[in-house]
Amino acid sequence: MILLDEPTERVCAAIVSGELAPVRLAVVAPGGYGKTTVLERLSGADVRLVDDAHLLGDAELAELSRHLEDEQAGIVIATRPHARRAELNRVLARLKGQIVLRPFDVARTAKFLEATGSRELAEFVHAQTGGVPGLVRAASELSLLRHELDHAGEDVLRFLVAADAGAGADLAGGSAEAAYATGLLAPDGKLLPIAARAVRELMPRDRQVSLRRELVERQLERGGPLLRLVTPLLGAGLTGDGIGAAFEAAADEAEPAAAARLYEAAAKAGRQVGARWADAACRAGDFDGALRLADAVIGAENAPDRSEGARVAGTALAHRGQLARSAELFQWAGTSEAQCFAAIALVGTGRAAEAKQALEKAGGGPPTLLSGAVSSAARGVVESVTEQPAVALSTLVRSAEMLEPVSARLLLPDSPAALGALVAVHSGEAEIAAPLLTRAIEAGSLVARHRLLLAWIAMVRGDEEVAVSRLRQAGDNLSPRDWLFAVGLRVGLARRASDLAALRRIWGQAREAVIRHPVDLFTFLPFGEFEVAAARLGERDRLAPHLRQARQLLAALGDPPLWATALHWSGLHAAILDEQPGEAAEHARALATGAGAGAYFAAMSQAAECWLKVLGGEVDQVAVETAARGLHDVGLCWDGARLAGQAAIRTSDRKVMVTLLDCARVLQGREPSATPGPARLSGRERQVAELVLAGLTYKQIGDRLFISAKTVEHHMARMRQRLGAGSRGELLAELRAELEPSVAQGTT
Repeated sequence: MILLDEPTERVCAAIVSGELAPVRLAVVAPGGYGKTTVLERLSGADVRLVDDAHLLGDAELAELSRHLEDEQAGIVIATRPHARRAELNRVLARLKGQIVLRPFDVARTAKFLEATGSRELAEFVHAQTGGVPGLVRAASELSLLRHELDHAGEDVLRFLVAADAGAGADLAGGSAEAAYATGLLAPDGKLLPIAARAVRELMPRDRQVSLRRELVERQLERGGPLLRLVTPLLGAGLTGDGIGAAFEAAADEAEPAAAARLYEAAAKAGRQVGARWADAACRAGDFDGALRLADAVIGAENAPDRSEGARVAGTALAHRGQLARSAELFQWAGTSEAQCFAAIALVGTGRAAEAKQALEKAGGGPPTLLSGAVSSAARGVVESVTEQPAVALSTLVRSAEMLEPVSARLLLPDSPAALGALVAVHSGEAEIAAPLLTRAIEAGSLVARHRLLLAWIAMVRGDEEVAVSRLRQAGDNLSPRDWLFAVGLRVGLARRASDLAALRRIWGQAREAVIRHPVDLFTFLPFGEFEVAAARLGERDRLAPHLRQARQLLAALGDPPLWATALHWSGLHAAILDEQPGEAAEHARALATGAGAGAYFAAMSQAAECWLKVLGGEVDQVAVETAARGLHDVGLCWDGARLAGQAAIRTSDRKVMVTLLDCARVLQGREPSATPGPARLSGRERQVAELVLAGLTYKQIGDRLFISAKTVEHHMARMRQRLGAGSRGELLAELRAELEPSVAQGTT
């Protein structure tokens, strides 16, 4: 039952009662608006009722004209607004008025749904149907619209299909008025959502395909947008040059994953789209598919786009971490941009001389933003191993800024922003790297990679919460290269949280990442984290071959401080954890060699010297504080706090211990401790702390205090959180500082 609005109900009641007489009215509205319902309400009136007058033939219309010659004869004629023949218009012109039917508002939609027992939300149904009464009724039974579609003419169906695809009304021909008369279109010409469902689900598939293909061919001739028109035809098995050209043209409008499917359809229809199909697959993250397609193009001697195929293959291999093979393909491709990409990959694999030769071959093409940015990026990477770090960073920053306006639509093996950020992180210029990466993310370029590098910056600064958030934002659909960095971040975060259990869980992923990804210059950050974690877990032998490869790569490049320092810093800490003082001293000497490259490198060299002295039992408060603050000032906040904290653990001078612990707190962004004493511990926590410092196990403490070992563990966790200790060793030092001097000095 369809609900009529109050004015229409009053008119119907007056007609039935005879209050309005003689009645000569028209009910003109699109399908589904309730014309038949009005006539049903008037069934008891002394008037002639005519439904669907737009379907009447000449003889029936002539008979209506004769009926109207009697001025006292009552009649109500219901019809759609279009299409109406001239004879019907003459009949309607002799009537005295018209009943106007309107769509439901949300309130009337809700009332109708309540009356029919539907549980659909009124707001949702109204949005789907536009409030058209017949469509509201069909919301719970879509098949009610089958009759409308079955009896619509070919022109009307073509218009509805075009509207479903968002095509202009002129594309479908002159059937707009008849299509609007179905009631399936909104006033703005868009197909109502429920009508779109009906077109897709109720119209026979072969009829849909035929109509869409006709529209696609018209649109192709006109050069208009094709994506929404052609997408429903995917999987229909259509062939022929025309439809193939349409698939190909639509792919240029689509996002990468959809473009790959469209290029596949174009290829099946007979079009030669191998390199562009490979490009789309690579953009979508399907590196295996991209390599397979590109390889087929490269291997076809008569293919016109073999160079483009090589460029795509080189890019896919770069994302998979295969820089050596990537460089070969870029060199073979031979274009100016490809030679620049080859130069970057060659430096990354330790072949600086070949990189310079590739860079010399670049040039000669049009001076586009891409060519300028890529050549600058290649120069910056070469400068990173031949010049001062500031020179390379400046070149890469300019390259990234030049590429920003067009970067989102480019397929790149790496971005100038990411390369610039790596150079910045390796030289202690994180404040330059962060905005560079943020702008690249806003431009839509290699978003996951740039988010991971932002997470890395947050981690080394000691902001683990931000690092975790940015790591999460990068998502799980990562290229092998990005996955390597994601695993490196997880390892680094677990290590900084002193979470040995988490580190053991993640180590399996780290081992897989190491096996799958060759070492190159641009992966020293994650490999450095793996080296320290391996030492912590007693797994250094597994990583040794890869670290030898890294150091051989550095040696081939002349041990440039920009890249060598990070690897020696991680090697120093791995040696410290592995209790190898001789090896630690070697790394400290290597760090001293690069100290002249800038403040960052000098700070790391000074800190390395300080570490060696601390490990040897020499804790100079001033020297430790100076070195720790030096690390903090160049962006290595966590490392600075750790140096101060570990030095505090190793001194027997309580005053020095407290001062260094306060220094560690400040460097971690926490407040220094209050006056030493038990104020920050509860009575029970003080008892637990004294027994822990006396060397008792949790079980022994529990037996003595009549509590469980688990409760002792909970007390320790709360004290560690309250005191801000970063590790168990730091917690013990904090507890010594909190308790009486006699306890602190009497416990080892």
